[in-house]
Amino acid sequence: MDGNTVKNKIVVKVGTSTLTHEGGKLNFRSFDALARVLSDISNMGNEVILVSSGAIAVGAGKLQMKERPSILSHKQAAAAVGQCELMHLYDKFFSEYGKTVAQILLTGEDVDSTEKRQNLINTFNSLLDMGIIPIVNENDSVSYAEIEADSEEHKVFGDNDTLSAVVAVLCGADKLVLLSDIDGLFDSNPNENPNARLISEVRLIDDEIRALAGGVGSSRGTGGMITKLQAAELATENGIDMYIANGSTPEILYEIVADRPAGTLFVGKRG
Repeated sequence: MDGNTVKNKIVVKVGTSTLTHEGGKLNFRSFDALARVLSDISNMGNEVILVSSGAIAVGAGKLQMKERPSILSHKQAAAAVGQCELMHLYDKFFSEYGKTVAQILLTGEDVDSTEKRQNLINTFNSLLDMGIIPIVNENDSVSYAEIEADSEEHKVFGDNDTLSAVVAVLCGADKLVLLSDIDGLFDSNPNENPNARLISEVRLIDDEIRALAGGVGSSRGTGGMITKLQAAELATENGIDMYIANGSTPEILYEIVADRPAGTLFVGKRG
């Protein structure tokens, strides 16, 4: 296989808990490690798309809010400030490794509209052809689907786990990786049961698997195992392999790209 041959189109979603410390401040080591590994994976001949959470948390920090805002308009203001800061950081860290990044902000309408959807596909393809790494987030300053994720009736993406699966399907990805603050799906809650076992592979998402999903995860983000299983269902139904892995060590992406065991693999349906 020559150096110009694309090996994988991979969508990587990173959660707020990976990008921030426990107190909510930015985790620069995580930003740097993520940029380094994704740049290297791109240099190996893979096409890389990053779906990034963190805009509200980063914006709240920049605005010196003592806690994550609860009023919708304040969340949207924090998101608007946070998107600028996030992209500034990604541009800084990726440029250290010779990579150019681009920002794509989505709403549900962008994906539901046939014309906009095709335009989006064309944009992604053009960016990837140029060797640029697209960085995607839901457009929180005009959309309330993710930031009001407790409101089931108003969900579009509902969470960046779901958004990343939508992007993976849209772009015809081979792999989707959800980097979180947990190693994968366990047979019981690892926070409560020290003997909980990691499930390395899931071929069928049935009621038994769904029952293993608890509530929401980190207090700094909106995602939990439930939304990750929803993303897995969407991805695998479209033939895409999806992984849940721990974002504290982004080097695990090397294992995933090489098809070696890592985290929990949800096997995409073929044929």
